[in-house]
Amino acid sequence: MFALPVVLVAVYMTTLDFFVANLAVPSIRAGLGTGDAAAQLVIAGYGLAYAAGLIVSGRLGDLYGHRRVFAIGLALFTVASAACGLAPDAVTLVLARVVQGIAAALLAPQVLALLGVLYKGPALARAFGWYGTAVGLAGVSGQAVGGLLVAADPLGLGWRACFLVNVPVGVAALALTGRLLPRTAGSGTRRDLDLPGAALVAAGLVAVVLPLVEGREQGWPPWTWLCLASSAPVLVAFVRRQRRLAASGRAPLLDLAVFGERGFAGGLVAVALLFGTSAGLSFVLALYLQEGLGLSPLAAGTLCTALNAGFFLGSLRANRVPPGIAALALVAGLALLGHVVGRDAGAYQIALALLVTGSGMGLLMSPLISRVLSSVRRERAGAAAGVLGTVQEAGGVLGGTVAGGAFFGALGGGWDAAALAGLAVVMVGALGVLAHCVARSRPALRPRRVADPRRVADPRRVAPLGRTGSRPAVAGTGEVAGRSCPATRP
Repeated sequence: MFALPVVLVAVYMTTLDFFVANLAVPSIRAGLGTGDAAAQLVIAGYGLAYAAGLIVSGRLGDLYGHRRVFAIGLALFTVASAACGLAPDAVTLVLARVVQGIAAALLAPQVLALLGVLYKGPALARAFGWYGTAVGLAGVSGQAVGGLLVAADPLGLGWRACFLVNVPVGVAALALTGRLLPRTAGSGTRRDLDLPGAALVAAGLVAVVLPLVEGREQGWPPWTWLCLASSAPVLVAFVRRQRRLAASGRAPLLDLAVFGERGFAGGLVAVALLFGTSAGLSFVLALYLQEGLGLSPLAAGTLCTALNAGFFLGSLRANRVPPGIAALALVAGLALLGHVVGRDAGAYQIALALLVTGSGMGLLMSPLISRVLSSVRRERAGAAAGVLGTVQEAGGVLGGTVAGGAFFGALGGGWDAAALAGLAVVMVGALGVLAHCVARSRPALRPRRVADPRRVADPRRVAPLGRTGSRPAVAGTGEVAGRSCPATRP
């Protein structure tokens, strides 16, 4: 019973840290004198390391035991949080954030595996329900928590408190890990760990994100275009290596057959767009509300609680509202927010727009993730969970990076113009999610044929998008249930 809070604390901290830093960005820029690119790297460095490490960290848990890797990840995350809070300059802060992301990646797959060991049957489904709730609340409460910590300024720490608060929590959770979490034996050999493959996928992600972050501020020098161009062949090389390993009988980092499952690839695109929308909106809001409208961190964070409230209320009805309607609510909220920007709108008007936007996210998050995970066969659930986690993080990084680039690029026209440019990028992502949901709902409008008993008995059949299934799928590091999801950020 007491083991669940330990793993949920780890999940909450690692998810919260992506979003809490968004609210602290203006204070970090002022305190350390950082430029636009360094500010973006504080966010992108964490998410990029998280995304790149998820695939290999699942394999590490299989090899060396999930509790052991969980403890190592938790200890590393705690130390990295202390390094972030004590960073004397921007370079040190960015490097510490990268280490934080690596530690978060070590934790995420182990949490899913440990829950599968701790709970069975209905208890497992409930545990994954709490897991999804912790992830969602951490994502949408990040702005408010960050604003509260910066405004409270405990011991004169300012923005540093956003990172140092993890230290006592991490130490307490680490002390309970050995007592409450079950020991899991590792299996396989070191030969099963594809380090060259891990290096290739990490290099491919860096080749995409780094030039997007640095290019605009440096005037798009030739190296940025070369870096972007190199990302495709690097990722292709990763795919070819995984195929060769599978053909030779060795265990690849990624089971590419999972992409052949019906609806999986399209669902991944929708998830990436949704998380990119969330991360982009958080970054734009943090800068616009504080530096554009002159709100204090506490006032900005308080205003963002409307987004949290909308998400919470929407998540309560997530399985009862068609996904197309949910996506439409998200688009409507963003459109309303874009409408009030620059019109001397009051706080209540911005709050209303954020409430509608948050409700759309809450209605979409769990059903969309559940649909993606339940679209794959049981034996591929581990690969699906790892890929989904990577896509979530990469989507969030790219969404925040592109929206931030548009924001800073339009800043010469004023804060309102910058906010509208960033929101335009966010809106594109939301419209993509809406298009996916509408396309997926079309088959449900066709006349149903008489069911074939053999098809009904097929365990791969799942409920339509928006109705989470109850079928558990346990496969190594990717143990998932109907309402489960890998370590994610809304």
